Amino acid sequence: MLWIAVSLGGCATPEDVRILDRETQRLQYQFNQIQKENDSFKKETDTVKKELAALRADSQAENKRLQADLSLRLENLKSEIRTLSTEMGEYKEFLKRPSREIERLREDLASRTKNLEEKNKVQEENFKGLEGRLKALEGKIDRITSKPVEVEKPISTKEGFSEIRGISTGAGDLYKDAYETFHRGDFEGARRKFEAFLKQYPNTELSDNAQFWIGETYYLKKDFEKAILEYEKVIVKYPEGDKIPAALFKQALAFLELGEKTNAKSLLRRVIERYPNSEQAEIAKKRLETLR
Repeated sequence: MLWIAVSLGGCATPEDVRILDRETQRLQYQFNQIQKENDSFKKETDTVKKELAALRADSQAENKRLQADLSLRLENLKSEIRTLSTEMGEYKEFLKRPSREIERLREDLASRTKNLEEKNKVQEENFKGLEGRLKALEGKIDRITSKPVEVEKPISTKEGFSEIRGISTGAGDLYKDAYETFHRGDFEGARRKFEAFLKQYPNTELSDNAQFWIGETYYLKKDFEKAILEYEKVIVKYPEGDKIPAALFKQALAFLELGEKTNAKSLLRRVIERYPNSEQAEIAKKRLETLR
């Protein structure tokens, strides 16, 4: 612009020069204003950059804190899940235990059933002549199958117990208390007392009886699987005891309650075959007739 002004100076008038000066000043003023605005914009930009950097730093710190907190919570949750899984595994294993023992009994009964089925063919003919005798026993059968299977040995006084061979007065008192508790209908209390008796006196003349009544407490509570297992202890632990026919018979009834007729029949035939003169054998014959 100055060059133009100079080049035109030779022919320009003073008024043109003044106009040109004013225009130059105006342009210079605008340039200065733009320069100031540019400087102001740079300052604002620098400020924004600093605030953004500070915000990013705060955000990163907050993210790190949140990540640490989340990691801690996740570890705690994983620990709780592992604990719960362990407890669930133990609980499932606990629930399987009775079933495993029942399954073992079922397998044992299946093998016994096979042998008894063969022998049963011979016994079939003998059963036909029992019709009259069985009718006379019907009333007795109803009473026995709705209550504990047999009448316990008479209990009268402490001296009566002390006279039983191998039974001390203390053992007699403990057994009597458990037995009377049972007949009062307190099956849980009776079970605890019979178990205490067996713990203290595991091999007396009344020990098989005590074990049998433990099975009865479960049977009368309709916990038939546990009843079967407790009756089995009578058979295994006291093979010479007089409670085996009753234990076998009640096992059969418990299997009937569980809907397992095959096992029940096998046990009833076992009672008849091995203990033909027992009271349970007569009852077992009647039950077999009704199961055909």
